[in-house]
Amino acid sequence: MFGRRFQENPYAPFTMGVQSYSMRKMGLEAMLRATRELGLRSIEAFMAHLPYFSAPEKWAEMKNTVAQSGVEVLAYGVVGFDAQEKPARTVFEFAKAMGIPVITADPAPESFRYLPRLCEEFKIRIAIHNHGPNTRYDTIRSVEDALRGQPDWIGVCIDTAHFLRSGENPVEAVRRFGKRVYAVHIKDVKDRTRYTLLGQGDLDMVGFLRALRRIDFKGCLALEYEENPDDPLPDLRACLEAIRAAMRKV
Repeated sequence: MFGRRFQENPYAPFTMGVQSYSMRKMGLEAMLRATRELGLRSIEAFMAHLPYFSAPEKWAEMKNTVAQSGVEVLAYGVVGFDAQEKPARTVFEFAKAMGIPVITADPAPESFRYLPRLCEEFKIRIAIHNHGPNTRYDTIRSVEDALRGQPDWIGVCIDTAHFLRSGENPVEAVRRFGKRVYAVHIKDVKDRTRYTLLGQGDLDMVGFLRALRRIDFKGCLALEYEENPDDPLPDLRACLEAIRAAMRKV
């Protein structure tokens, strides 16, 4: 039984996707086609592909374009939230209209005044995204501090390369955050400075995937590779092959 499931979905039990920022020089339709060419049906959408700040009458058109492609948007971001609730509400209204369940975010501390309320109102989760050394959320501890006292609507987006750049272990991050891991950006880095293809850096990919399986991670496992925006597909394919190889050991 397991063998048949694996053959059908080499990433099982995960929902494999791609952060569309990896294909940021493509338009929306080209990015969606490329996602299908990669053998994927799920994305975390970058805002240049699905701009929440576009006119609301365009939202239905974008949703239809995505639906016709056969691709599902499981997360959206990374979005910055500041003290102003009104623009934040627009982001939530957009995500609700598009059927997006998770917003990956870099929320300023003052935004927690309203974010839990908006999450509850719209039934959409926020996943705090770590963004490398000397940023607001650069360590496991800094994200834990932000989560303290927040409802379960507020969780975490683990960016594996950024945690490595900060000297943190992504496997430990999964263990510490547990069920509050709502999104993942999986990418690799060597010696905390040089981004690499998955499997060529310091990420313990097998250990990381095992940790996600232990917490029964149900979000989008979003591949993100930023280094070759003019011709991203060969590198994305290589990264996906590395993930499939790791899955055979998980």
